[in-house]
Amino acid sequence: MQENWRAFLLTQYAVIENDKVIRFDGEQVEPAQAEDIMALVDLSHYGLLVFSGEDAQTFLQNQLSCDVKLVNERQAQYGSYCTPKGRVLANFILWQRGDEWLMQLPASLCATIQKRLSMFVLRSKVRISDGNNQWIRIGVVGKTACERMAAFMQIAIDANPSQLGVIHAPQATLVCHAADRIELIVVPEKAPEFWMLLRQHARPCSTGYWDWLTLQAGIPVITPETQEEFIPQMINLDLIGGVSFKKGCYPGQEIVARTQYLGKLKRRMYRAHIATDNHVSAGDDLYGADFEDQSCGKIVNAEPSPRGGYDVLAVIQQSSVAAGKVCWKASQGMVLTIETLPYALD
Repeated sequence: MQENWRAFLLTQYAVIENDKVIRFDGEQVEPAQAEDIMALVDLSHYGLLVFSGEDAQTFLQNQLSCDVKLVNERQAQYGSYCTPKGRVLANFILWQRGDEWLMQLPASLCATIQKRLSMFVLRSKVRISDGNNQWIRIGVVGKTACERMAAFMQIAIDANPSQLGVIHAPQATLVCHAADRIELIVVPEKAPEFWMLLRQHARPCSTGYWDWLTLQAGIPVITPETQEEFIPQMINLDLIGGVSFKKGCYPGQEIVARTQYLGKLKRRMYRAHIATDNHVSAGDDLYGADFEDQSCGKIVNAEPSPRGGYDVLAVIQQSSVAAGKVCWKASQGMVLTIETLPYALD
């Protein structure tokens, strides 16, 4: 988290732990209330890598699972960066601003992904830089988010914007995650002013609320606990536009394509609820009746649910889901309630 921005958030009564705002003392919106109130969320737990240079697009096309040619100044894209064995090291959102490409991923992964990608630049005219000091990210959530942001930025925003539609302004960029969830990326010197102006119509909320909404949308976020655990299809990236099967080679492409065309995918990511007061974490193992003491899956993301317990995204053996019993941490542990994703699995 940028230090000047941290200092500002502290003046707004933010409680910050490990670079995440866990709550705002005073007027914080609780997730159960936020459906009816516009919420303001700090997104500093996400980092940015900035790619520039005349070979940047070609370089990214040769390294990432998504079709970078579909990314432009009006449309962002989900994607992943994989090992040669097709295992996801990071997944991200990628968009273009001018002659730069910006990759948003968890801040905890930025340094290692930047270092690894830099190894393959070689003689290409590409520069990879840390964008965390160039931009501040703020989430705006609520039924009136589009309307308020249009008025605030004095720009036109469709009431039902395309998913990951991008709108640029002189000192800011908007990424529309959904009609009721917009991300504002703004230069640091303007961020406090923008926050206070938005604050007139919205109330602050914890970072966890944004993460819970991302989970509800069925969008995975790979973290250090789950690196190299899954191929892209296991976390449904092929279903949300994060994998192209028409582009050329990239690390892991052979494994990803073979899995797709031979139909050997045995695990998929599901949304589920775990009714427990104990802490559920990314990387926790799951067990099924058909596997006894052998793990049949793993938690990808977990967030406290407004109804109690935890809501999770989990990659699970499809046969275990079909058998009707998947348990958290032990074969006789807390049973997951499988819920419907906002998109079809097949």
